[in-house]
Amino acid sequence: MRKYGLFLMAVIAVSLFAPAAFAQGGGEAAGSVTNWVALAAGFSMAIASAGGALGQGIATAHACEGLARNPGAEAAIRFALILGLVLIESMALYTFAIIFLKVK
Repeated sequence: MRKYGLFLMAVIAVSLFAPAAFAQGGGEAAGSVTNWVALAAGFSMAIASAGGALGQGIATAHACEGLARNPGAEAAIRFALILGLVLIESMALYTFAIIFLKVK
């Protein structure tokens, strides 16, 4: 229960300081505009890469477990694993392509 209280207090503290951090400054030059699209693109690529890596790790672990339980099904498991890994990796590549086109 104490952990939740500390977490709640940390969230409240961050919420109180956030308006001051994101307040617009009065003397900003016209050339110092932040490119929020590029920043969001970087975060989305990081999330897509992390999700892809997590999915590939889980798929590989379960394929190894399946091979250990049933070595006779090696060909089917290998085919399903490679197909799954290709589809997972293509998701990250599609994210990269969309980000590249959007930020360009």
